[in-house]
Amino acid sequence: MKIEEIKKILSEFTLFRDLNDYELTKVTDIAIVREWKKHSHVFLQGDPLENVYFIKSGKVKIYKSDISGKEQLVNIMKKGEMFPHVGFFRKGDYPAYAEILEPSTLIAIPILKFESVLIENPELCIKVFRVLGEKIVDLQNRLEEQILNNTYEQIIKLLIRLAQKYGKKLEDSSILLKAEFTNKDLANMIGTTRETISRTLTKMKKEELIEVDDEGNMLLDIDILMEEIHLI
Repeated sequence: MKIEEIKKILSEFTLFRDLNDYELTKVTDIAIVREWKKHSHVFLQGDPLENVYFIKSGKVKIYKSDISGKEQLVNIMKKGEMFPHVGFFRKGDYPAYAEILEPSTLIAIPILKFESVLIENPELCIKVFRVLGEKIVDLQNRLEEQILNNTYEQIIKLLIRLAQKYGKKLEDSSILLKAEFTNKDLANMIGTTRETISRTLTKMKKEELIEVDDEGNMLLDIDILMEEIHLI
C-alpha cells in the first residue's frame, strides 16, 4: 500500500482528525499495514504491549478471559476504529484478546516509535492526547453505568450505545440494529447472564419498547428508550 493511501486512511480516524499534512506524514512513516485471516489473533491477553491498531476493513472482537477460562466480551471493533485505547497511555501487557472475526486489514502504529514522534512534535502530542481524553471519558461513563445502574437500565443504555455506534438511522428517525450480537455477547458486555438479557428483551418487545424481526434485527427509538430510563 502506498504512503499517500495510508495517510488518507489514517486521516479519517478520530485520533488524527486535527493533524496537518506534516504531522500526519510523521505518523504514516512509522505505520505498518497487514492483512489478517478470520479467527487469527492480533494479540493475546498478557502479550507485551507493542502496537496500537487501526482498522481499515474487517471486524475484530476484543474480549477478556478469567482464570477459569470464562470469556467476557469487551467490544466488537469495525472499520474506522482503533484498539486498544489504552495503548498510548500505559506500559506492560495487552489487557485483552483481539480476535479477527472476518478477513481484515489493520494498520499498526508501534508505540515506542510513536512516542518518539510525539516528543519531537509537541503540538501533535497535544492534539492526540485531547482525543484520547475523550475516549477515557466515554469509558468512565460506561463504568459508572455498571456501578450505579440496575441491570434493566444497563441493558437499555447498552442498546442505546450499540444503536448509536452500529445502527442505521431510518427515515422515521428509528434505528435499525442488525443482529450482529447474540444474547450471550450482550450479557458479557455488561456482566450479566444470557437468560437475563433474553427475559429483558422479551419484556421490552411486549411493552413495544423495541421491535425484533424474524432474523433477530432490532428496531428501536432512542428517545423512547431514554424516556424509559427516566421513568425508572
